[in-house]
Amino acid sequence: MKKTIATLLLGLSVASLVNAQNHKDVKRPEEWEKLVFGGRFMDRFEPLPELGPRTSDTWGEDAVKPRDITLGIEDPAWSYWGGNIVVGDDGKYHKFVCRWPENHPKGHMAWFGSEVVHAVSDSRFGPFNVQKVIGKGHNPEVYRLADGRYVCYVIGAYYLGETIEGPWERKKFTFNPCDRRIVEGLSNISFVRRADGSYIMVDRGGGIWVSRNGLGPWEQVTQGSNYPPVRGSYEDPVMWKTTVQYHMIVNDWHGRIAYHLRSKDGVNWKVDSGEAYMPGIAVYADGQKEDWYKYERLRMFQDEHGRAIQANFAVIDYAKRKDLPNDIHSSKNLPIPLTVGRLLTLLNPTLPTAKTKEIRLRITAEEGFDPHTDIDFEALRFGSPEEVDFGGGCELLHAKKEGKDIFAYFSAAGHGFSDHNFAGKLLGRTSKGGLLFGYSRLPWIAYEEPILSARNPVLEEKQVAVEITNYGESASKPSQVSIAIASMEGETLGTIEGTCPALDPQATATLKLKAPPFMKTGADYHYTAKTGGDTMNALTYKTERPKQNK
Repeated sequence: MKKTIATLLLGLSVASLVNAQNHKDVKRPEEWEKLVFGGRFMDRFEPLPELGPRTSDTWGEDAVKPRDITLGIEDPAWSYWGGNIVVGDDGKYHKFVCRWPENHPKGHMAWFGSEVVHAVSDSRFGPFNVQKVIGKGHNPEVYRLADGRYVCYVIGAYYLGETIEGPWERKKFTFNPCDRRIVEGLSNISFVRRADGSYIMVDRGGGIWVSRNGLGPWEQVTQGSNYPPVRGSYEDPVMWKTTVQYHMIVNDWHGRIAYHLRSKDGVNWKVDSGEAYMPGIAVYADGQKEDWYKYERLRMFQDEHGRAIQANFAVIDYAKRKDLPNDIHSSKNLPIPLTVGRLLTLLNPTLPTAKTKEIRLRITAEEGFDPHTDIDFEALRFGSPEEVDFGGGCELLHAKKEGKDIFAYFSAAGHGFSDHNFAGKLLGRTSKGGLLFGYSRLPWIAYEEPILSARNPVLEEKQVAVEITNYGESASKPSQVSIAIASMEGETLGTIEGTCPALDPQATATLKLKAPPFMKTGADYHYTAKTGGDTMNALTYKTERPKQNK
């Protein structure tokens, strides 16, 4: 039987995992106890691969030994942290990771002066061998631009290379908050390339930014944080995009629990139930754990469909501030394979209604997966993630072979799809008892809508001027704009309206609307600008730091 981490940890309650290694006790919602196998992102972690023998003749607490030291990248002389992997044109796996000497007088706190190195391997699991030093920097993330060049981001700067081998030139991004408050600094950020070659970025505080080319200027398009509405010390967000949707995982480093979020456009997010990861997920197939003290700086390695197939973590065996020079403690970059989501196509063209008799789903064959033989059909459920993650969804009626693929026919009852859904989820077991899951797009949903974002309205000579930009990947139609006006004390004063013209992606228009009589030159106001009409994904902006009107 192919085991997953959830199977190997069976019998350990959530509470016991949370309290391991002196966790802050983060209270889980009671409904999480009802999640079924595969309902949590954490269920997708698979056993550690073994490239070489496990050894205890190495650094670390007994809890992380014996282990395969060829996994990822580690070296007794260096403490490694962060980093991600990309496949080069040479077919090799290129990891950009930061490090500092283990014997540095500041111990782990020497990360402030870390350097970024370029390491290469013939395997995505390692071992990775350092080829060159790129330069100073911490928490790198490398990505490729539409023109073929590479960007290696580090806190406070980035390196630009003509090829993956360089040469590398250090530069700085330009950030335009667009009158919005930056929630918590512009560090530890993550990037995703969109289909049109533009990029979106999430900052440490959960704000979303857009750049036309991935180099900047970066413009903030959201208000506040997109993180879960749960108190926590959030950092290390990671974003990735599949052919179905966007994903994000963010870590509460204090509570040492991470959350999984999904989005159809990378701007508007919903939080999935269940833990994305916690300490305790590094387990070998025979059940032995590498019980790392902290898992941070998660970065995903993706396949050609954008699916996350491997998680790469920065791990440390002990508390950071207690990791001293020339002791037994250190950190490394550790890869953990993930269960791959199956390729699905929903064939119903419209949202199922009470008259819909069945839901048709195509399950695509691919290398390493034969849907004719590798599925436990009796275990399958399909519907909205909110339903299937808790054991609901539609039951399978029958399945039919279609070449190498399978057409699965489900009862339409219990699908759970509503206006806020943008993906369907298949959940079940493989014929060998492992996790089987996949997401599908919903044919009735528009995935590349305009995204209109308003700047802070300004009162000028009896007119209210508001600048609106389309940050989406498709052109907008003319749309209604409504600006609610309130006093600085919060009293609602009135509303003005106008029409935003059609805008191509990244285009901007400035509307000048007649100011109502109650608006006085020199006074400050709170504005809430909404754009609607055919632009259903439009954002709302509320003034937080109004400009001084003249």
